[in-house]
Amino acid sequence: MKFIYLLLLIAATFTATAQEAMLYNPNANAAKDIAAAVKKAKNSNKYVLIQGGGNWCKWCIEFARFAKADAGIDSVLNTSFVWYHLNYSKENENKLMFAKLGYPQRFGYPVFIVLNEKGERIHTQNSEYLENGKGGYDQRKVQSFLENWSPRVLAPAIWGDK
Repeated sequence: MKFIYLLLLIAATFTATAQEAMLYNPNANAAKDIAAAVKKAKNSNKYVLIQGGGNWCKWCIEFARFAKADAGIDSVLNTSFVWYHLNYSKENENKLMFAKLGYPQRFGYPVFIVLNEKGERIHTQNSEYLENGKGGYDQRKVQSFLENWSPRVLAPAIWGDK
């Protein structure tokens, strides 16, 4: 009985880890999904944060884990962005969508693309500049990146423009 319980525990752990690692859907219709994300962002006064990468990319998976584990970063993500994971893999390279976004893959993966409420690309972020140099992400750098590209900070009224 203990053996069966142990097997079930291992299977549940593996399943949760595998599901967590499946951020990117190679079968997704990226154009349709991003259009829906832009619409959702516009309706909720947010921007779209596209994270380009794939399930094969350990840094892509690590960023998602890191961002969700940090309360401040998770809060900025939830209040300011609709987060979409744009797949790049041998099954689906999404060449047309990456081209439309200005070839952000030139920076490697993950790469972050910020779209405004109109779906216009307003920033591309090389994730290398968000790292801490020790094999992980830097909380301060990631928080700053997200806050500085949020709709609240980029609102014309904040800067005295109307």
